[in-house]
Parts: sequence; C-alpha cells; structure tokens
Amino acid sequence: MKIKNLLFVAFFICLTNVYSQIKTKKITAKNQERFITTTISYPVSGIYLYDEKKEPMIQLNTNGTGIYQYEDLTKKNITWGFECSEIGIPLFNEGFDSASYSLWYKTNDKEDSEWIYAQFSIHFNKKKMYISGERVKEYIEEVKNKILD
Repeated sequence: MKIKNLLFVAFFICLTNVYSQIKTKKITAKNQERFITTTISYPVSGIYLYDEKKEPMIQLNTNGTGIYQYEDLTKKNITWGFECSEIGIPLFNEGFDSASYSLWYKTNDKEDSEWIYAQFSIHFNKKKMYISGERVKEYIEEVKNKILD
C-alpha cells in the first residue's frame, strides 16, 4: 500500500512540474477575461519586418516583452502573449499548411493600457511567421533527437 501511495505522489509531482513550466497571465481585453502565454511549439521570439525592409519592425522577446515600431518609426515598448487556456494550452486554428494564433499586446505607456489583437500565423511549408499578415520572420524548426532527450 505504501508503494502505491508513493507512486501516486511521485506521479502527481511530475504532473505538477510539467504544467508549471507554462506560465500564463490573466488579462482583460475587449471587456473579456483572457489568458496569454509566450510559449508555443515554435521559435516566435525575434524581429518581424516588412519584406525587404529594415524598419518598421516588431521585436518579440522570450520573456513577453518587446518593441513595436509604428509606420512613422516611433518605437513603443510592449508586453505580449498568445491567447491560451487557463492552464496554458495555446488556442489556435489549424489550416492546410498553417496555424493561426491570437497575439495580444499592449504598449507600456500609462495613457494607453488597452490590449490590442493581432493575427499571428505560421506557414509551415514556407517556414515563415507573420504578424497581421504583413511583418514576417523566417524560422528553422528544431529537430529533437529522441534518443538524447
């Protein structure tokens, strides 16, 4: 009986550790409570640009901060995340060779505290990610060796 209880406790601790890795944040956007996370299965951090241009850009950092540069080249610090369930599972719509996520961001200005929605899409065949269909970043899929993991 003690072994059975010990196995149950060990399983529960492992399960807790798995779910504790995904950090979520509760926000209120468009008069509705939502949850966001910066963790999805793809390398989303980096700089997103219009094709063949260096500016304006959007920079997403892994810690949920970043920079949004407007058309007039002014830059604002932002906080961002992808909409997810309360336990951190990202919500997305899957297409034929793409996935679409809800990206929420807000500037860190005191006078502008509204969360703004932007579509974030990943196009698997092209190996590109888009914010609002305009700013793009190429990515490389990480291949994990199951023998070493």
